[in-house]
Amino acid sequence: MAELVAAVDCGTNTTRLLISDGTNDVLRIARITGLGRGLSESGRLSIEALGRVEAALREFCALMADHDVSQCRAIATSAARDASNSDEFFEMAEQALGHRPELISGAEEGSLSFAGATKGLSAMDGPFLVVDIGGGSTEFAVGTSELSSVMSVDMGSVRFTEKFVHSDPPRPEELSNLFQVVATHLDDVQRDVPGFSTASTVIAVAGTATTVAAVEIGLAVYDPDVINGFELTKEAAEDVFRTLATESLTARVHNPGLEVERADVIVAGSAILVGVMRHLGVSGVTIREHDILDGLVLSQLTV
Repeated sequence: MAELVAAVDCGTNTTRLLISDGTNDVLRIARITGLGRGLSESGRLSIEALGRVEAALREFCALMADHDVSQCRAIATSAARDASNSDEFFEMAEQALGHRPELISGAEEGSLSFAGATKGLSAMDGPFLVVDIGGGSTEFAVGTSELSSVMSVDMGSVRFTEKFVHSDPPRPEELSNLFQVVATHLDDVQRDVPGFSTASTVIAVAGTATTVAAVEIGLAVYDPDVINGFELTKEAAEDVFRTLATESLTARVHNPGLEVERADVIVAGSAILVGVMRHLGVSGVTIREHDILDGLVLSQLTV
């Protein structure tokens, strides 16, 4: 049997595990743990959030043992970069998982996402722009067979919800302010990331993008095989955004394809996705299930 390795991503909104041999994925799971919730106001990771992540990591540790995983690479991203008490997180994570997560930069986050998202794709379809919308940051990575440019910006579903969305449902002026800030960030990306606006294929990865696709499809039971490779049109993304943004939270949770735990931050996340599509002027994006986790697996198998 091929060697199995594990990848763990401790993100701002989700904690995720992939066990794979680089060709076959044995297990891919996500737990919405909200590590970075409340961080914008307090500057700290809350005790409750640390507890939720600890439970997920203990579950992952057991699963890794069950599958006789030979090695693991774990990372922490935006929330851990920003928090004043990130040391508490790293100590807890090492105890719970048995591996101490690496604190990676936004640029490395984008690089790993690009490697994972473009794995197995034909260079003929490049250059690719990989857009990874997370809870605390969004990464933009451009390249064909190899990465050529990357940038991380501080906009994400949790960060922008806490900063801009204060009403239920959101007021038009809140959404207008959010879109204006997204546009300002994208002007910076346009200036600093060569190839950002000229990529042949735009790929969107991570929970916001897959959720918008699942809601568009009406996927009551999440199926990664249906989502992976799905062509999400700009028109459909705009429609999903309008639906989610005009509903109260209690109504929004009933949309098939939307996880209850993600319902309070999906409006800001989908606004970022729509803002990117508007800025680029594209007719749609390709949704990929393969992302930073796959990049982490590849990094262990190609050393």
